Amino acid sequence: MPAPAPTPAAPGPQSVDRALDLLDAVAEAAGPVTAKALARRLGCGLSTVYALLGSLTARGHLTRSAAGYTLGYRLPVLHRAFQRQMRIDDGLHEVLLRVRRAAGAEAYFSTYRDGEIAVLDGTTAIHDTDAVFSVGQETTAHATAHGKVLLSALPRAARHQYLAARGMRRLTPRTITSPDRFDLELRRVRRDGFAVEIEEAQPGMACVAVPVRASAGASGGARSRPVTAISAALPLGEFTRRRESLTEAVRRAAVEAEGLTVHGV
Repeated sequence: MPAPAPTPAAPGPQSVDRALDLLDAVAEAAGPVTAKALARRLGCGLSTVYALLGSLTARGHLTRSAAGYTLGYRLPVLHRAFQRQMRIDDGLHEVLLRVRRAAGAEAYFSTYRDGEIAVLDGTTAIHDTDAVFSVGQETTAHATAHGKVLLSALPRAARHQYLAARGMRRLTPRTITSPDRFDLELRRVRRDGFAVEIEEAQPGMACVAVPVRASAGASGGARSRPVTAISAALPLGEFTRRRESLTEAVRRAAVEAEGLTVHGV
């Protein structure tokens, strides 16, 4: 009898890491990116990059064009699966859409949970590269209105641990980079019940955020409940003219979201 064909070796951790690095590199690019450019960025051989690109393209995570590689059609499917598994229902998304219709501003739902801050839903298109924020892990929470709301709800030690691990990188001349000054800013957020950032994350843009209160029927203890917020962003000129109406629209949305978000994250 002929010897059985050998079982293909499972990809090693390094191959998996490189494939994910490759996917991240394509996602961060402004447009289609070539295999040679990806090889230079990742610091590995062109043949390795081509092999990984072939696998990612075959599975739909990437798409190849004459200009290079872009994210594939599989990504929106994964995004919808992410929302389903996080149990972000249509009711919450509709709340965000109402903010956009009422205030003409893009709206977002974000959370702090298990030591991480993330934007879980928003009204901007998933492929919009000009969006102020995008769905995914937040890495510059100190410079955002929703980050201020979420961090202001944490115990001081947890907040300082979060900021120490991620730093307070200066994104614009107005970004707060001093922990002491940031503590004063969060004190104001707790007093006023909302947060504002003006050109701290991106020049020419401003944002307001309001915490979403846990409903009275929420299950689990206070420590187990995630902290959540709704925010909205506008170009600075429009924000200056419509600040009060925008803040009120976000406040109403946060009230509407109570109960919708308790089991959503």
